[in-house]
This record gives sequence, C-alpha cells and structure tokens, in this order.
Amino acid sequence: MHPQSPERRRLFADQARAARPDLALLCLLIGAEADPDLDDAGMRAARRVLDRLADQLADQLAERLPGRAGGPRPWALALADLLGARYGFKGRPGDYQHLRSALLHEVLRRRRGLPILLSVVWIEVARRAGVPVHGVALPGHFVVGFGTHDEQILANPFAGGDVLTPMDAELLVAGATGAPLVPSMLSPAGPLDIVLRVLNNIRAWAAARPERSDVALWAVELSLLLPAHSDRLHYDRAQLLVQRGDFLAGAVEIETYADALAATDEAAAARLRQEAHGARAMLN
Repeated sequence: MHPQSPERRRLFADQARAARPDLALLCLLIGAEADPDLDDAGMRAARRVLDRLADQLADQLAERLPGRAGGPRPWALALADLLGARYGFKGRPGDYQHLRSALLHEVLRRRRGLPILLSVVWIEVARRAGVPVHGVALPGHFVVGFGTHDEQILANPFAGGDVLTPMDAELLVAGATGAPLVPSMLSPAGPLDIVLRVLNNIRAWAAARPERSDVALWAVELSLLLPAHSDRLHYDRAQLLVQRGDFLAGAVEIETYADALAATDEAAAARLRQEAHGARAMLN
C-alpha cells in the first residue's frame, strides 16, 4: 500500500465539510488513494476532460434547445447523445470486477465504469453546462434524474444514458432487492451520499479479495473523514488493522468504538474492551 499524503487527506476532509462539496474533486481524491501515479496534474487533466465535454453539451443544447427550452427529457436525450452515443461512456457486467471501474480518472480515460461513476460523469458534465441534474440511488443500481419529483425523468448511464420508463425503474429495483420501488428511492442523492456509496462499493470489492485489505483500509479511512460517518467504521478499521498485523492501532480503534457504544450498550462496550486487550496481547 502506498502511503497517501496528509495534504490529500486534509483536502478530502475539507471538501467533505464544505458548504458545496466538489463531487468531482472528492472522487478524484479517492482515485489518488488507489493510483500513486495520479498527481495534481493528472487530476487537473481529468477536470479539463469534464470541462470540454460540458462545453460540447452547452453548444449542442444551444443549437437544439434555444433558451434551454424543452425540459427534462430533451436534457436527458442530449446527454445520452453526447456521452453515450458519441463518446461511448457506458458499462458492461465485467466492469464490476475491476477497481478501476470505481475510479473517476480511469472512467474518464476508458469510458467504462460502474453505474455510480458513470452517473458522476453525467452529473458533472451536466452541472458545468447549466443543466439541472441529480443522482438517484436506486437500490443496487445508481442512475441520474432530471427535473423535479413530479416530472422526473430517469436515465441510466450504465446503458449509455437510456431514458427509463417507470416500469424500467421498477424492474431495476425488483431485480436488486426483490421489493417494489417506493417514492423515497427517487429522492436526489447529495454529493456526500454519492461519495459514501462509491467508498462502500470499493469496500465491497476489496472484501471479496482478502489480499486487498490495503484497499479496504483506505476506503474505511476516507469514510471516517466524512462528517456524518457511522461509529461502526472505527470497528471496521480496527479489524483491518489487526488483520494486517497492526495490533496496537487496532486495539486503539476498538476502544474508540467501545467508548462510542458505552452510552447505549455498556455490556457490548465491555466485550469490545476485552477484544482490544486481546489485540494488544498479540504483540507479546
């Protein structure tokens, strides 16, 4: 595992607490954790790609929709035409097997990725061009939405930006959960919701590959920098540290979680403190 610079981590934490978090920058900083070759120049280059795509979208909209008339469906179709049809941004089932599919700079380079990272491309290009768009965190499959809740149009960047009918959305949810779609699932996802889901996807990828505990560790550590993180993340980090042989740091994290839990479940906290004692004993 390459050590990430404290400056990058501080920048991530600062952006996560900003009044308007920069989604693209946060995703690129995630990419820098995975790719030691992604330096500041590389991140600037990735942002320029988004800027150029946005300029093309703005020109396309000015030609087709003077004054941005037309509403959510024409906006969705314009993005699908530019990003999906012209530039080939889309996904395939095999993309789920690769960490690079969750890294924004790699998705911009390869034009392939997970649904949520392709959605980030859609969101960032549209936002730069002045098109109202938001993420929609359907269970098991992230998409993008245009317009208000009453006239919302959904598009699926993983399929090149195909516009979804209500039945299409219901089938996506049913396929992922076996349950029906409920209106709350269509609520806009904020930048930090998106970032957390990206990190959770990376953690899930690493969990299936025990030899990549390094990836799981930095994904947990970035999650801990988000302002509304779960205390349980301290325990997840502790387990990874112990797994990697850092018993002392793991014990400290277990105790941090025990302290957070003590107010509501002292018995569980006591068990955790005993677990921390056991981790320390492994140093002898």
